[in-house]
Amino acid sequence: MRAIWKGHIRFSLVTIPVRIYSAIETSEVIRFKQLHKEDYGRIGYDKKCKKCNESVSSGEIVKGYEYEPDQYVLITDEDFGKLRLKSTRIIEIEGFVDQSEVHPTLFDAPYFAGPDGPVAAKAYGLLTATLRDSGKMGIGRVVLRDRESVMMLAPQGDGLLLYKLRYPDEVRKVDDVPQLDEVTVDTDQLKLAQTLVDSMTVSFGDLQLEDRYKDALRELVVAKVEGKEVVTVEEEEQPVVDIMTALKQSIEQAKSAKKPMAKASGKEVSSSDEVASDDTPPSRKAAGGSRKKAG
Repeated sequence: MRAIWKGHIRFSLVTIPVRIYSAIETSEVIRFKQLHKEDYGRIGYDKKCKKCNESVSSGEIVKGYEYEPDQYVLITDEDFGKLRLKSTRIIEIEGFVDQSEVHPTLFDAPYFAGPDGPVAAKAYGLLTATLRDSGKMGIGRVVLRDRESVMMLAPQGDGLLLYKLRYPDEVRKVDDVPQLDEVTVDTDQLKLAQTLVDSMTVSFGDLQLEDRYKDALRELVVAKVEGKEVVTVEEEEQPVVDIMTALKQSIEQAKSAKKPMAKASGKEVSSSDEVASDDTPPSRKAAGGSRKKAG
């Protein structure tokens, strides 16, 4: 894991050297190239000036802010360097808050923070344990990729998780969503809906949240490489039913899905059935458990 930032976390007079790492795994992303339809040649990124229509090199490109139509002020790398924000190398913790105070719409990108060297490990562990035991989150600022961002520092296991937060004025208000004033709730429907939610309540860790689109896309690519026909499955349209009927049927369906398995009847197992005995090697047990009888 390669660090993308190196600096310090500081609160009051306590300073902890840390490194920041991206928490997002990008190696599994399936990427495509743009190709010329005629000869499959790679399509390059040709940077052209929209004024003179000439191609330009990276060295000929500058950054400018349009303060009036077609009027720009140029900002150089030297200008950016003069900003001299403390948060370019220091995450200054401005206070500690309860996580419940930070609205989910403010959460942006997650990062990991780790100790920078053996000397920092003790203070890093102390901060992690303090946040975990107190239930508090540290709020500070840091400059990542040329922009200062608000960060929330939270414990995760034995380490620290950094969430880059959006600024509150960047987030729209839910009250601005059209037709909210037309929303009504029927008491009987609400009771059934709550019953349905209770019957469908599971542990988050038990949910299968793998990227099904990525898996399907990989299968598509493999099939095309091997020259196989790509078969699609049409999803059947569900009939439209009234909300009360749908709720009642959903509750019955959820209850039946949670019924315990039938107890063993004590019926003798025929010789054609495969049984893994206690002295069967683990590899045979696993194979036997996954093999289906021929129909």
